[in-house]
Amino acid sequence: MARLYSNENFPLPTVKKLRELGHDVLTSYESGKIGQAISDQDVLTFAVNDERALLTLNRKHFIRLHAAQPDHFGMIVCTFDPDFAALAERIHQVLNVEEQIVGKLIWINRPAV
Repeated sequence: MARLYSNENFPLPTVKKLRELGHDVLTSYESGKIGQAISDQDVLTFAVNDERALLTLNRKHFIRLHAAQPDHFGMIVCTFDPDFAALAERIHQVLNVEEQIVGKLIWINRPAV
């Protein structure tokens, strides 16, 4: 299963469901990196140093960071979905299909209603 780092804005219920699905997810809160106005670059650097793919809802900024710095352990950018369990399931499905996510930018979109 994947080693993931959830950005500060990522929903905790989705993190919990990903853990139930077997993923190793570290949150910004657990790493002591919450409420400190840490730059997106520093968030990515922390994830890289801990060899984790980044989970975020902050798509715009991290898509730009991916283009500027593609040497990372993967970025999973998501649209907000109030069905947190469904979001976790979509992430889980992609991680099960992708053999390698290092250096990849993965988009997880909420299904159209």
